[in-house]
Amino acid sequence: MNKKQKKMLIRIIVAAVLIVLFSKLPIDGYVRFGLFMIPYLVIGYDILQKAFKGIRNKQVFDENFLMAVATVGAILLGDYSEGVAVMLFYQIGELFQSYAVGKSRRNISELMDIRPDYANIEVDGKLEQVDPDEVEIGTVIVVQPGEKVPIDGVIIDGVSTLNTSALTGESLPRDAKAGDEVISGCINMTGVLKIRTIREFGESTVSKILELVENSSSRKSKSENFISKFAKYYTPVVCYGALALAFIPPIVLLIMGKPTMWGDWIYRALTFLVISCPCALVISIPLSFFAGIGGASNQGVLVKGSNYLETLAQTSYVVFDKTGTMTQGVFEVSGVHHNEISDEKLLEYAALAECSSSHPISKSLQKAYGKPIDRNRVTDIEEISGNGVTAKVDGISVAAGNAKLMKRLGISYQECHHVGTVIHMAVDGKYEGHILISDILKPHAKEAIAELKKAGIKKTVMLTGDSKRVADQVAKELGIGEVYSELLPADKVSKVEELLHQKSEKEKLAFVGDGINDAPVLSRADIGIAMGALGSDAAIEAADIVLMDDDPLKISKAIKIARKCIHIVYENIYFAIGIKILCLILGALGIANMWMAIFADVGVMIIAVLNAIRTLFVKNL
Repeated sequence: MNKKQKKMLIRIIVAAVLIVLFSKLPIDGYVRFGLFMIPYLVIGYDILQKAFKGIRNKQVFDENFLMAVATVGAILLGDYSEGVAVMLFYQIGELFQSYAVGKSRRNISELMDIRPDYANIEVDGKLEQVDPDEVEIGTVIVVQPGEKVPIDGVIIDGVSTLNTSALTGESLPRDAKAGDEVISGCINMTGVLKIRTIREFGESTVSKILELVENSSSRKSKSENFISKFAKYYTPVVCYGALALAFIPPIVLLIMGKPTMWGDWIYRALTFLVISCPCALVISIPLSFFAGIGGASNQGVLVKGSNYLETLAQTSYVVFDKTGTMTQGVFEVSGVHHNEISDEKLLEYAALAECSSSHPISKSLQKAYGKPIDRNRVTDIEEISGNGVTAKVDGISVAAGNAKLMKRLGISYQECHHVGTVIHMAVDGKYEGHILISDILKPHAKEAIAELKKAGIKKTVMLTGDSKRVADQVAKELGIGEVYSELLPADKVSKVEELLHQKSEKEKLAFVGDGINDAPVLSRADIGIAMGALGSDAAIEAADIVLMDDDPLKISKAIKIARKCIHIVYENIYFAIGIKILCLILGALGIANMWMAIFADVGVMIIAVLNAIRTLFVKNL
């Protein structure tokens, strides 16, 4: 809670205590009026200021003006506690809204850092960190292991492995050497690279992708826009209606020579104004959405705006990226096949031969071996780019790599019929089998698809840059209806465009992704959902909804929360407008007294607010 919110909370508590205290005092007249003006000004001075500013700026009819007129009207009628209570409840609603929005914004801003913090430039033999915006084309920058490539360029010195999954969606990192072009957003995993920049930061890959999505701003939902439009016409109509009610009937009676009953008609007009205050709508509708956003946030789902919650509730198609979304993007040894020696011995040879590499494949082999690596046992290590590695382990020649390496060494090998990365092994010139390394599914991925189908999702689709063989197997294991493989980022956008044309206008399409290459697709879909914990900054910025713990099971949870929220919003709209119209008619006819006016205003608002708060309780959905 920030300082402004704490200050408002103190004002609410002070005003509430004073209302209760003054209501019990046996006093009347001007003294009672003076006492109740204290809590009224404590809680409502800012609303009165906004109303006066609106009048001064010729923008009279807004919720602040109507709130001021209604509460002042109640006080002029002598219902001091009711007038102050209306303002009090309005401010409570504003506090709820402010807190919910503030929390969501803070969580999202903490989650994202969408631009590189610095670029390294070598000056007099020392590295100096500078703002990427200051780096000119042709400058040589240094990227150390673990750092993100800040600007597009060409490697002029160094050999390394780049993690490009955030950019391409490919499972495997790629090797990079002098002469290769690298794009911003890649993560340098192993060696130190010197890169000559070929673009300015503002024209780099990351900047261009972010530029596609940074114009997406949080918008109001259709329901909130309806309330805004409704209030735009409703407020002046009821104000002029109250004015007409106060003066036209007495004037007509005067012309007809009958008693004018000015006091009675003014009382009716002020009652009409008290009834007309749209607190139930102006508070409960935003509060319903922000309570929904707050409830989703507690479940690890960040929703950037109420319009996205409304769109999510209408989702019928869910499209997934594969790597990092439905799979972990983590490689593990999943099998040892066609081996003449024991699995343990083959893994030992592979782990020792690969001991000098920090490539993810090497790490997965070392993890499967499960013992400390004794580098003294390994000599004559030779890494053959794009093929694999050869070495001597305990004086015995060992080769570990892909089919190209086996062909290079003239060793016949067995094809693998399983999906994954295959490490063929030759020991002392003889083929000894192969090790299968696979990307593994996320724990709840299969369950997530099943839950989406239970929630009434019409179609599930997977898009990936991986091979057809890998994609088909993953889709089959998960139970995903359609799969499209070997797609470039632009192809994913085209495929989403096709799917958007297939559905009806009322149906919405959600895309779930995690990489920078997913950002344009996230932006193009009706609703974009990003994996927040491991997802790229650009994807998180582009998305409308962020899953904080990368659990795909949260997608169906988010849809259920959105549907509950929208259901409650419409309940409040129908209830509040229905009661208001009924009581306004009764008030104009003189049937409704001030007690009915109080119920139509404060009572309806309290019921609507309590109903709205139900959207916070989403744990068991």
